[in-house]
Amino acid sequence: MSDCSEIPTNRAQKRSERHQTIVEAAAALFAELGYSDCEMERVASTLSIGKGTLYLYFPGKQELFYACVDWGMTKLNCALRSAMEKVDEPFEKIGQAFRAYLVFFEDHPQFVELLLQERAIFKARKRATYFEHRDANRPFWRELYAGLITSGRLRSDLPLEPLLDTIGNLLYGTMFTNHFIGRKTSLDDQYRTLMEAVFRGLLSDSERATWQLPDVKR
Repeated sequence: MSDCSEIPTNRAQKRSERHQTIVEAAAALFAELGYSDCEMERVASTLSIGKGTLYLYFPGKQELFYACVDWGMTKLNCALRSAMEKVDEPFEKIGQAFRAYLVFFEDHPQFVELLLQERAIFKARKRATYFEHRDANRPFWRELYAGLITSGRLRSDLPLEPLLDTIGNLLYGTMFTNHFIGRKTSLDDQYRTLMEAVFRGLLSDSERATWQLPDVKR
């Protein structure tokens, strides 16, 4: 006799897999067609399923779109964590994260399109998905940078919270600039410029004397 306790697990797994398949297909369509022109019928047709099936997973198009944006930011977070796990030294972790961020959006321009659509169409939304994820990850970065300040490796005369905002906004702006007008230099050169521009001004005097740009692993 089969173990009935396995049935809900299998069903839950299949439902999760179907949910992910829908999100991946819809994300590509939203990025290609735009929110207004990407109807639920189009998503269903692409997946060769009935439109009613979509509504078993998402109440409507807006919820499906939000899920697509959230999936993109979750993938970004995973890419950053994976890159940082390669190293232990704090500056190398930051360097790995900087480069992984640039690589992610270059390799997945569809997520830039989704971020743009979210800001343009859902202006009344209290907090954009990108910033929800950034806020959720802020404690990690706060602790990392605070440790560098406490150890005397970064200047202590700069308020920590505005510092985190400035670095985050610099990366955010670079991502959009790359998307709109393209990079003018290689990704490696852009990474080096960003790291030099940020940290040469933030390092303590003693750290600046010996600091070298992290050679990030690819």
